[in-house]
Amino acid sequence: MFEQGVIRPPSEASSLFVRVTRNCPWNRCHICPAYKGKDFSRRSVEEVKRDIDMMADYYYPNKNPFSSAFLQDADSLILPAPELVEIIKYIKERFPGIGRITTYARAKSMKRKSPGDYLRLKEAGLTRIHSGMESGSLNVLKLIQKGINPDDILAGGVLVRESGISLSEYVMPGVGGKKLSREHAMETARLLNEIRPDFIRVRTFAVHPMSPIQKMIGEGSFEPMNDEEVVEEIRLLLENLEDMPAHFRCGDFSLNLLMQVDGMLDRDKKAMMGEIDRYLALTKEQKLAYSLIQRSYPGIRPIDVVRDEGVMEKMRQEIARLEKNPGSAHDYIRSLMTCQLPQPQTDIWK
Repeated sequence: MFEQGVIRPPSEASSLFVRVTRNCPWNRCHICPAYKGKDFSRRSVEEVKRDIDMMADYYYPNKNPFSSAFLQDADSLILPAPELVEIIKYIKERFPGIGRITTYARAKSMKRKSPGDYLRLKEAGLTRIHSGMESGSLNVLKLIQKGINPDDILAGGVLVRESGISLSEYVMPGVGGKKLSREHAMETARLLNEIRPDFIRVRTFAVHPMSPIQKMIGEGSFEPMNDEEVVEEIRLLLENLEDMPAHFRCGDFSLNLLMQVDGMLDRDKKAMMGEIDRYLALTKEQKLAYSLIQRSYPGIRPIDVVRDEGVMEKMRQEIARLEKNPGSAHDYIRSLMTCQLPQPQTDIWK
């Protein structure tokens, strides 16, 4: 049977998944549980082609249901460009209805490809690259052991943008904790303004209990942020982003408290800032109630739900129950967020 990896971007949920590498070549960061305990390996072109053949045989009774494909796992661009070109062309040969082909890539792999490589990849049919920069702050990148620096992110991002391939950069509010929050927002905005990606996808940070960051919290060296503080950080990020033709995307990730903050920076920035300010204008009690509702039942939900006195009467009872021990409501919220993370494939974090 053909292989498939464990994660993909939300926007690729209905894509054909073609696994060209297994797991993550870095796999040492403190924030991603998906590949922990699993070794990285490259797959040969022949092996991938056999998978594509099997997928074509398996899916074609449904008359080619796919219009897009996603290359897995964490860093497909680590493969030589000629191998990727051959794989992409073969996907389009066996699945002629596919018009969009995308992939994940790490910044270091992106910057190692030449302009000629990107030209050949684009001509073959690669249309978008998804990359997790997480932060523009060197201190934050070191804290989470990301294995890249801002220069890597900038060099790789600019190469992709200049090639004409669509670029989707992922940022992680809250990942610097309270100490680095302002630096994280400002340096991330500065770097994104230089790269000017097509998409800025917001991925609010949640701590996996096996992560080294959980240990740092216990030791007092990392102070996690609550929902209100993360929203304030997102506001600072958004405020400092230029009005460029980039989609600022919160609506495709349920860990984002305000999923409705979603739009084009050059058209919808004012409206997005206004939505954040409506949340920040709530009372502390209303903000906590909104967090409990949103974390229990994720989705795009109007802020005015907590202006309803009937709703708040019920929520006060729940808050009182949780707050028998001070601070336990925020601990409960963090536990709900953790449940939405991808789980490690093994019981070890390494």
